[in-house]
Amino acid sequence: MSQTLLEVRNLRTYLRSGQREVKAVDDISFSIPKGETLCLVGESGSGKSVSALSVIRLLPEGIASHPGGQILFNGQDLLILNDPGIRAVRGSKIAMIFQEPMTSLNPVLTIGEQITEALQIHHPTMSDEEAEQRTMLALEQVQIPQASGRFRDYPHQLSGGQRQRVMIAMALACEPQLLIADEPTTALDVTVQAEILRLMRKLQDDTGMSMLFITHDFGVVAQMAHWVGVMQQGKLVEVGACAEVLRQPKHTYTQQLLAALPENLVKPVIVETSSQRVVAIESTPLLQIRDLKVWFPIKKGVFRRTVDYVRAVDDVSLTIPQGQILALVGESGCGKTTLGRAVLQLEKPTAGSIQINGQELSGLSARQLRPMRQKMQIAFQDPQSSLNPRLLVETALTEPMKVHGIGANKEQRIELASQLLESVQLNRDFLWRYPHEFSGGQRQRIGLARALALNPEFIVCDEITSALDVSVQAEILQLLLSIRQQRNLTLLFITHNIGVVEYLSDHTVVMYQGKIVEQGVTAQICNYPQHPYTQKLLSAVPRLLN
Repeated sequence: MSQTLLEVRNLRTYLRSGQREVKAVDDISFSIPKGETLCLVGESGSGKSVSALSVIRLLPEGIASHPGGQILFNGQDLLILNDPGIRAVRGSKIAMIFQEPMTSLNPVLTIGEQITEALQIHHPTMSDEEAEQRTMLALEQVQIPQASGRFRDYPHQLSGGQRQRVMIAMALACEPQLLIADEPTTALDVTVQAEILRLMRKLQDDTGMSMLFITHDFGVVAQMAHWVGVMQQGKLVEVGACAEVLRQPKHTYTQQLLAALPENLVKPVIVETSSQRVVAIESTPLLQIRDLKVWFPIKKGVFRRTVDYVRAVDDVSLTIPQGQILALVGESGCGKTTLGRAVLQLEKPTAGSIQINGQELSGLSARQLRPMRQKMQIAFQDPQSSLNPRLLVETALTEPMKVHGIGANKEQRIELASQLLESVQLNRDFLWRYPHEFSGGQRQRIGLARALALNPEFIVCDEITSALDVSVQAEILQLLLSIRQQRNLTLLFITHNIGVVEYLSDHTVVMYQGKIVEQGVTAQICNYPQHPYTQKLLSAVPRLLN
């Protein structure tokens, strides 16, 4: 066993909210040996991030308290250090990478200024030239392309993956002994995530640092962890070696989390009626897209002349049969969401044809589109921002019904809305609540209910499970399959989660730089990819231990 770097003993972290006290972390103990990684996993609100922030002492003193426990770093209890003492440790010996680099980096300082500032705070005698050289070295370590040219760039000029690399460079610049990484790859594409994880493993091998890695992705756990701790409601319910926890979980909660992963879900058998089978064989496809282009002009100069175009969707053709689920996958910026919005005429196509049940949508006026809106709906990625915070759920569901003449009166529409909530497995009493009174999973169900309110034939689901815990994600996926079976719905499911694709979809389309590079039956695409980009995408997906 390696020498222990960090040992947390019986830690309690309580948070005060008014007169209420929340036991965010309740009597947890774990240790991290030198040069090794402990992954903390669990659902939102389980106490993972609060545990990490307790270690580095970043919780606000007026709200957080530690009524018990010790945090021993190299044998020194961090909880009893005064402010100058913890500042000497924080940043130089223990560093942290936050989940969202865009909100963690200062938007008015260049990335070079931010890294050199961190160096000179912890090394006051370091000259500007030496700090700049160390910063360049740190940027090169994290494989920022053309590091010298990026030194004077601002955070908004970098991609998401590059910003995350800058955060890692800043954390590693002072050569810490312990790196805390709080969901550092959650918002990244699988290919960028794979690069970041490889980079972090390489840096760990090169420097011998330890890591406390927080995530909800068990594939990432399998790649990164030597040890795994599973948290539930502030308690550490299971701790052990990575292979042991993933292959032979002992605690019921760990077993439930692993069983909820898309690759472990049992896909229900779809039983088609004879009439559905005849319709599927004989009728025209529900959605037909031919040679679709969505280009955005790039304007420059005083007169704002168009000098070029961003080809977000470039000559795309695809077909979705009635009652089928087609998954649209690819990295951020490949054109997935733009394609989905163009199908619904929320983004006007530059050229091409879009037909629903043989009805051409391109070129229709707003008045002509209104009756078509009833046939096609969308469920958005973030229900919190897509639901009006000032409207009751009842209003959100009945208002579109009223516009499209569904229901003879208000009482009928309220009854239909109640039935909708029950169809997405929510209580009908929820009609009289506001969106902020629900959890993320409940809001996503309300978003689905709103999409179903007009009894559509086709729904675009735009990354609707990306921000959900694995157990809630499993419930939403099973709900979608159930609704599809009941209503013979057709879905365009936009996602970057290959596990979700394998579980949910019948057919898969892979997009890259605005074009479709491969499409076909999901099992064929996932098991025998033909295009080099599809192969790269699938090889980057973190998998559980075999």
